[in-house]
Amino acid sequence: MNILNLFKVSLRAVANNKMRSFLSMLGIIIGVAAVIIMMSIGQGSKESIRSELSTMGTNLLTIRPGADMRGGVRQDPSSMQTLKMADYQRILAEKKFVTKVSPEVTSSGQVIYGNNNTNTTIYGESPEYLDIKLWTIEKGDCFTEEDIKKAAKVVVVGQTVVKELFGEHIDPIGKTVRFKSIPMRIIGVLKAKGYNSWGMDQDNVMIAPYTTVMKRIAAQTFFSSIVCSAITEELSDAAIEELTQILRQNHKLKEDAADDFTIRSQAEMMETMSSTMDTVTLILVVAAAFSLLVAGIGIMNIMLVSVTERTKEIGLRMAVGATGPVISLQFLIESVLISVTGGLIGIFVGCSASEGIGLMGIPVSIPAWSIYVSFLVCVFIGVLFGYIPAQKAANMDPIEAIRHE
Repeated sequence: MNILNLFKVSLRAVANNKMRSFLSMLGIIIGVAAVIIMMSIGQGSKESIRSELSTMGTNLLTIRPGADMRGGVRQDPSSMQTLKMADYQRILAEKKFVTKVSPEVTSSGQVIYGNNNTNTTIYGESPEYLDIKLWTIEKGDCFTEEDIKKAAKVVVVGQTVVKELFGEHIDPIGKTVRFKSIPMRIIGVLKAKGYNSWGMDQDNVMIAPYTTVMKRIAAQTFFSSIVCSAITEELSDAAIEELTQILRQNHKLKEDAADDFTIRSQAEMMETMSSTMDTVTLILVVAAAFSLLVAGIGIMNIMLVSVTERTKEIGLRMAVGATGPVISLQFLIESVLISVTGGLIGIFVGCSASEGIGLMGIPVSIPAWSIYVSFLVCVFIGVLFGYIPAQKAANMDPIEAIRHE
């Protein structure tokens, strides 16, 4: 009996028990669909996070105060005051692998205009901050170095602040708002960025000269951080090494002393987030893959039942010349048919469900290789779990099989 005839016989056997075959496929369908959905959500989330981080510049570098030991007690980095004006000025004077630098001072509070108010965060920066973080001025202008020197009470605001304080279609340029009782004149409006992957509103922001925030609002002489941009993403490591040497010399740290600051690159953050998402995705996929194992056991169970029910048929085939390998191959084909058909339906269901999830606003991206792997896994399951029933059928005694009732 040739392969084509075996395939026809196997297809007829599967079709004769439609409900049982479908129930056998159901586990495969659910398993494959679950794996594809998990993979698409994980891949979509990873791409969304990478895209989100890249909008802030892939060559971004952030310097923050590091933890330190005081009196035998390790201090919280946020309470450290290790970044000073001298550090900023020395970086500006000696930088080679860094193009733009901005000190950063932040303060959160309520901003008021007339009877309207909203909570926001004000960032004290240099004019270069907008280029470092890839912000664009939609209306008005940014503050200048002259405003920095005078600690001018001017501010650039995000779209959310404008909407909350002034409403729609109102030009806020030139209007004065109050932040922690300090009057601030709006000189520019930032182009909208929307929410990021963590659900944070990027437009609920105010940016002012760092001297203004330090002297008039936060009343401090140190920086919360210093943000820089390397010449290129490839030179980020060289820029980190350069900044490390500058700050260690400026802080007069001994060779064996630990850094009292930390420097993080955007590329490093992207790799960390991608690695985390890969781990989460792997856990979800492994959990979903267990249903494929259960489905394979179900197929083996159904095939064993089928072999028992068709014992007399197997005996007759052997009596007219069918060999053990031919009988074994027939049942393997039936097992693979059930598994692959279920897999194809599962791929369709998984892709359709992923597209539906994407329409709900959840980032999804279906990796093409996940579809190919799912198909190959289904073939493997069909062969693996169909082998025992096939061997049972092939090893039957034809005389005993014919006598079976």
